[in-house]
Amino acid sequence: MVTDSSGRRWVVILGASSGFGAATARAFAAQNQPIFGAHMDRRGTMPAVEALQEELRANDVEVLFHNGNAAKEEVREAALDALQAAMGPNDTVGVLLHSLAFGTLRPYFGDTATIGPKHMDMTLDVMAHSLVYWTQALVSRGLLKEGGRIYAMTSSGSLAAWPSYGAVSAAKCALESHIRQLAVELAPNGITANAIMAGVTQTAALEKIPGADEIVKTATGRNPHGRLTRTEDVASCLLSLAQPGTHWLTGNVLRVDGGEAISG
Repeated sequence: MVTDSSGRRWVVILGASSGFGAATARAFAAQNQPIFGAHMDRRGTMPAVEALQEELRANDVEVLFHNGNAAKEEVREAALDALQAAMGPNDTVGVLLHSLAFGTLRPYFGDTATIGPKHMDMTLDVMAHSLVYWTQALVSRGLLKEGGRIYAMTSSGSLAAWPSYGAVSAAKCALESHIRQLAVELAPNGITANAIMAGVTQTAALEKIPGADEIVKTATGRNPHGRLTRTEDVASCLLSLAQPGTHWLTGNVLRVDGGEAISG
């Protein structure tokens, strides 16, 4: 486990139990950085979550997961109380990754169930606004300090209209806007904030999108590597981006897609 006079640098992952969050946890744990993961899983998926935690601990790092709705204030505060209790006196949060993918996939108009205020508000709160509230809490507690890195997972759906994706698309747009605002307001603190626009990636969240098969087919044909982006591709980039030399890189939407977006 890496320790020095400045203490350990924890990696806080919102949405840690699968997809980009789990891959990122694996990448940073392999570099001996302690992991705090917020996730929301029911009994049926908990064995996989527990297996992931054991896998991470095999790197001889401290691993702490908190199960609950990370968008709820009481869950957030309880999670941060647990994190703070586990941190040493000189420990800080080095990386905050927002990878929450829980929203409503309903059309605005149609013969089937359409989206209403409750589902719209929930989608934006979980997939966008929660980033702001977690960041505020980490900064106010003195856990996220100079040198800290904030990353949020957006998608090309923020730039396009897909069937039943309207609320999630709006959330991704809001998330990117929040990243820009955090970058500006936290610059004096020496904290950077960037959004990561991964290429189409085979995740549980993708599989829930209507027409996912066509999205996969199109992306595979466009990508010059002849394959989809993998969660490990993104995690490797995040590992590199979290280094001190990226202190001047902030407020961006960074494409991590193997050239998918620029290929005809």
